[in-house]
Amino acid sequence: MKIVKKVQAGTLQSSDLMVFLAPAEALCVTIESTVQKQFGELIRAKVDEVLAQHGIEAGEVRITDRGALDYAIEARLETAIRRGTEV
Repeated sequence: MKIVKKVQAGTLQSSDLMVFLAPAEALCVTIESTVQKQFGELIRAKVDEVLAQHGIEAGEVRITDRGALDYAIEARLETAIRRGTEV
């Protein structure tokens, strides 16, 4: 599945994150986080898991994290995916 339009979900409040999706030929994931050193690998693993669950194979995924927990990462990314893959 591909991202077909630019979308965003979330906020930049503390303990939340903002997800930006845009169409692209390949899958490109960029993560900026205030807790990158401590939890960067876990954040990336959760993002990869959600993308795989939804079959996303192409699109630009940009995440700006402010210390969100894993369920918030999943919810925000899933919301953005649903918005970005509507036809």
